[in-house]
Amino acid sequence: METNTSSKLSTIPPKGGIFFDYARILTLPNMIRAIHIILFSFGLFLSACEKKIDFELKESSTLLSVDASIETGEFPVVILTKSLNFFSSVDARIISESMIKDAVVKISSGEKTIQLVKNELVFPGNLFFVFYTCDSVDEAKQMRGEDGKSYSLEINWNDKTYTASTSIPVYRKRLDSLWWEKAPSTSDTSRKIILKGRFYDPPEFGNYVRFSTKVNREPFFYNRNSVFDDLLVNGTVYDIQIPRGVDRNQRNDLDEDPFFLRGDTITIKFSNIDRATFDFWRTTEFTYRSAGNPFFTPVKIIGNISNGALGYFGGFSNRFRSIIIPPL
Repeated sequence: METNTSSKLSTIPPKGGIFFDYARILTLPNMIRAIHIILFSFGLFLSACEKKIDFELKESSTLLSVDASIETGEFPVVILTKSLNFFSSVDARIISESMIKDAVVKISSGEKTIQLVKNELVFPGNLFFVFYTCDSVDEAKQMRGEDGKSYSLEINWNDKTYTASTSIPVYRKRLDSLWWEKAPSTSDTSRKIILKGRFYDPPEFGNYVRFSTKVNREPFFYNRNSVFDDLLVNGTVYDIQIPRGVDRNQRNDLDEDPFFLRGDTITIKFSNIDRATFDFWRTTEFTYRSAGNPFFTPVKIIGNISNGALGYFGGFSNRFRSIIIPPL
């Protein structure tokens, strides 16, 4: 078995980064055939009892949507948008127009409180992207995330105050080493490889993690399942396959998601997170994976922002590890 061990563990994000295999129990052809039979039978049943129903969808009230995080060694980043109706169309202009520019955002570590400054990136077509972070010039108005510390967030917008709190855990659950193996069950076993890692879980329950992968000069991408608890692996040392992250703005081939290629340089961003951050991404990713499933049961996305706002404020204790896969 060809292997390659990982490089030195680092807490510093790799330069150029902008942020983070499951066994198939049923064969895909059999699953598709079964689903077709179920849907065809269900359609025949419904066709015998059709009834036209007209109803008017009401416009929902506009809510604040929050995407906020603070990571080890990094400034906090807060993105604020206005919520959209469920059946709204979504494009770059609508997202741009939903960005909130007039909020007052503060973050506190308990020892120090600072007001974040608004940053606005303008793109062709008068489209813009707005986020709040620390003043890059004035050190007195800066704050970087530290392991083991708690933080609180306060947002004032539209005469309302919204709050949230999070913590950056002490880095306890560890990614110890990486290696690669030739990919099984694929048409191209010479070029495709799978990545594996060895993990150490502390003896106490309640250790939550999130991971992402960066391949060559790509950004960090998260997989469809990027967060995990330690319910089944508490206090153990275990080896597991690490699937490649995916760009969720693109159509992806589920069969190809797990694989990397010979010659790739792979960096893993492995983050210890708190329970609130885990719950938000667990429920968000479940909803994402279930989109389009006619038998999907709606799941409430669990956020931690007060006063009826959507979204979350999360803390990430980050470590990075890289591995170079030799070319053919």
